[in-house]
Amino acid sequence: MRNKLLPLSGALALATLAAPAHAITFNPFVSSTDLSTTLGNTAAIGFSYAGDKFVGSVYYGASNNQLYSTDLNGSSVAAFGAPISGFSGEIYVTSSLGIGGYGPRDVYAGSEAAGRVVRLAHNGSSQSDFATGLSGGVRSLAFDPYGLYGNQLIVATNLGNVYQVSNTGSATLLAKVGEDTEGLSFAPQTFGGYAKGTLFVASEGSGTLRAITPGGVVSTAVTGLPGAEMVSFVPLNLGSSGNPVEGFYAASYPQNVVKAAASDFAPYVGDAIVTSETQHTVTRVHWTGSAFSTSLVGTFPSQPEDGIFVTADVIKPPVPEPETWALVIAGLVALPFSHRWLARRRA
Repeated sequence: MRNKLLPLSGALALATLAAPAHAITFNPFVSSTDLSTTLGNTAAIGFSYAGDKFVGSVYYGASNNQLYSTDLNGSSVAAFGAPISGFSGEIYVTSSLGIGGYGPRDVYAGSEAAGRVVRLAHNGSSQSDFATGLSGGVRSLAFDPYGLYGNQLIVATNLGNVYQVSNTGSATLLAKVGEDTEGLSFAPQTFGGYAKGTLFVASEGSGTLRAITPGGVVSTAVTGLPGAEMVSFVPLNLGSSGNPVEGFYAASYPQNVVKAAASDFAPYVGDAIVTSETQHTVTRVHWTGSAFSTSLVGTFPSQPEDGIFVTADVIKPPVPEPETWALVIAGLVALPFSHRWLARRRA
């Protein structure tokens, strides 16, 4: 195997790829036994952190369109919400961050068989269509945490269309990639010539990692990533809270969901981690200062599917938006006046 160096110009240089000095280790998190007992299906596909729980999905077969939830230890597996009509195959899930006009920790789901996104209440008590009329089946979805895309929901489809979806469910085409796009993540810092917060997408068929600017300009960042299934940037503060919930979680098809400790990624902070569906490798994409380099940092236990990082920023309650702070401050200012008014009424 050879190490690939890809400058922004697209020229290719080669160097020997050494064995990983710090390999990532994956351990079972949601057991296949619990999934089988609850859903009659162990084929984990989608997985997301939703504040006080995790929410996931399974592939074709029993309970394919039924989401499930677990506690923060990966236990207490239970059905989440009702079966979603029209969903089948690979189903993807994410959770809102409480910014961009979205409520905190509602769950959003999309299916490769449907060009729509469904919103489920945080407790699973209700669900309804949120965004409809998307061209192609949904292949990935995630919220913009840095604000470069208005903190909106980003959705990619199997036709290579990438959408921005507002908090009202209005979908606007951001870019056309030209092929199925399943991996989706945002750079936590400047990455090569791309600004902090830039959206990156991975395409399994061509093994390509692309960047998409807020203006919809698509450019190739890295090629030669066979079977690129998902891309996940290592957050800058990963592990900072000491909370054991922090770490990297991913569906390991067809058995279970696995976890890698936050400490495993300490050497790779700010880098992109790309998993291969076909080779089951875990690859680091690093900016050297003049080029992108790739190196092997681990082997996934089975076929990798949806993956997420959980960090201190994700765990803590969302910060109120400016208009919310304005209401809070106005309420605090009004308190002394209300107390004086009540005192006069009682006199």
